[in-house]
Amino acid sequence: MKVRTSYVGLQNLLQGLSFSVRYYSKHNHLQTICFYSKIKPKKCHILDWSGSTCTHRTVTPGSTVPCRFFSCKIRFGENVYFEENGCIFLSKADDVDEGIVDILFSTEDLGFSDAFIQRIRISPDQRYMAISLKSENSEEATCVIMKLGHSPVVEKVIPNVFSFEWATNDVLYYTSQKNLKCQNVFMTTFTNQKHTKLVYTEQDARFFVDIYCTKDRRFLTINSNSKTTSEVWLVDCRHPFQLPALVQARTQGIIYHVEHRNDELYILTTYREPAEYKLMKAPVASSGMENWQLVYALEEKTKLVDLEMFSDHCIMFLKNAGHLYLSVISFVSHSVQSIKLPTWACEFELESHPEHTTSTCYFQLTSPVHPPKRFAYSFKENNLIEQAVQEVPIITNCHTTRLLAKSKDETLVPITVFHNMNSKELHRKPLLVHVYGAYGIDLNMSFKEEKLMLIEEGWILAYCHVRGGGELGLSWHKDGCQHNKLKGLHDLKACITLLHELGFSQPKYTALAAASAGGVLAGALCNADPELIRAMVLQAPFVDVLNTMMKTHLPLTIEEQEEWGNPLADEKCMKYIKSYCPYQNIKTQCYPSVFITAYENDQRIPLTGVLRYVQKLRKAALDHASRTSKKGNWIPNIILDIQANGSHCESSWEDSLNEVARHLAFLNKELEEVCHLQQHMKSCK
Repeated sequence: MKVRTSYVGLQNLLQGLSFSVRYYSKHNHLQTICFYSKIKPKKCHILDWSGSTCTHRTVTPGSTVPCRFFSCKIRFGENVYFEENGCIFLSKADDVDEGIVDILFSTEDLGFSDAFIQRIRISPDQRYMAISLKSENSEEATCVIMKLGHSPVVEKVIPNVFSFEWATNDVLYYTSQKNLKCQNVFMTTFTNQKHTKLVYTEQDARFFVDIYCTKDRRFLTINSNSKTTSEVWLVDCRHPFQLPALVQARTQGIIYHVEHRNDELYILTTYREPAEYKLMKAPVASSGMENWQLVYALEEKTKLVDLEMFSDHCIMFLKNAGHLYLSVISFVSHSVQSIKLPTWACEFELESHPEHTTSTCYFQLTSPVHPPKRFAYSFKENNLIEQAVQEVPIITNCHTTRLLAKSKDETLVPITVFHNMNSKELHRKPLLVHVYGAYGIDLNMSFKEEKLMLIEEGWILAYCHVRGGGELGLSWHKDGCQHNKLKGLHDLKACITLLHELGFSQPKYTALAAASAGGVLAGALCNADPELIRAMVLQAPFVDVLNTMMKTHLPLTIEEQEEWGNPLADEKCMKYIKSYCPYQNIKTQCYPSVFITAYENDQRIPLTGVLRYVQKLRKAALDHASRTSKKGNWIPNIILDIQANGSHCESSWEDSLNEVARHLAFLNKELEEVCHLQQHMKSCK
């Protein structure tokens, strides 16, 4: 999909949908609406070709799915596999540019027209290809195994699969998913005597299991992770029928992930102080914690974004003080080189490298307003090369500013601000503030076409990296979860206050955007300091924390106790959650306007909780209006947009053009006074 096409499409949708939101706002301040646009944007889903060493994370009920971006093209020797529009193609490397391709798989031809391709794994000898297919209305995926050849055929279909890897040419390991949980690992064979066997079961409901293949294809790792603790088992790919071997028994509070090189395990772990990630190693034959030796330790307040292992090198992708770095570790010279990346970059997008012997690492850099640029780091030349010729329009006059706000306890909280350098009187410009602050997950700062449009229109964009997120390492998350959740709220208030003090907009021109678990802090701010913002956009928000954490029958409640606490077992925890929970703290006062998108099929954020929140918020807003009724009294628009299609994971702000247009139309309407005021002032001049 060309970015220019969706960018223009977004502008057209915005104009059309702006009228819809204006109409509903004008005729009823408190509306529940269901938009089902006839305009269906082209699907553009991320294709996962390979695993990741350090991103074995459980998907959480109040979080946007922490996904990693991959190229949709991969090379195996002379063959190149790539995906486009629900089809998988094969071409010889020399024939790709000629357009000479063979089609191996089509979702539509096999009756999966409503699904998208999520993950692909090709067997070492390229005789089989395993594909996971997922619809936008379901959390579970279906795995289809194709036997390749002159005429590819479907060999097997496995429902409810989360992750899968080839151990050998004809042995596949996979995890099954049920009610958002993955606790069983199976092995299935495609030899003459086909059979399927259960090889591992996780008994602890707090843990989530996935599978990863080491870069040298020596081991499969069975990774069982909770929010704070890990355990890894090894499957020897040379002997796939042997029982898995334990690396290190789980120890409360210690996370670890495993790679392999030259009969040694390279272990990314939080073991030993400080409790940040370190790279350690141990012999395969004696992999216990007592044998772990330090290879590299991160600096204080540094976030490990990703790690890629090669035959003679390891590259760590790091964030420190808002800037991106590479740390290149040479296993030959035993040296470490740190490379600072361009200052405009905010996110990495690591490409797949199926051959660990390659001499070059490819990745892309991006920011909310900078389209991805491709870079290559050469181990031989020891240098960084910009690869891509930019095809997407870039706003060359977009200025990036990094600030530090002093929170209530004097902790410095990073803010990243984008604005048009040609804009004058920034205090009169609309400001869109973004927040998340949960699960140790960074605020999403990858490129979005709509952000370019906002910058061109004179908006200011601010990203508040509050505690509870992961921007400054694991300690940053720990300092904002469980009994520290209010720190994230204090951080957010400090960030918005500083922005206004420095002349970036003002409260009546400020809007707040949050998704999923970000709704906790956004909703809490809306209750505590509603005068700081004029409008708020929430997507699948987690706003009923206390009631949700009291219901152990929900599939992820027990797992989530490490993030929010256990109010059933701890009265202090119950009181603390009640002190910040958005639903529990709604009161009769003047609220900002709110636009909430919710999904009927959302298994992570139950629709009932969102409905309760909206009903209570509307009542509070109307009660306040009736008590303070006077001429010109402002009543907030509280709009609930319920989507029958899509789920928590697949119909997000990033992926749905229609949703983005509705959100922006709402913000445009609520902050339109800015434009009217500016036009009036120009006319007077």
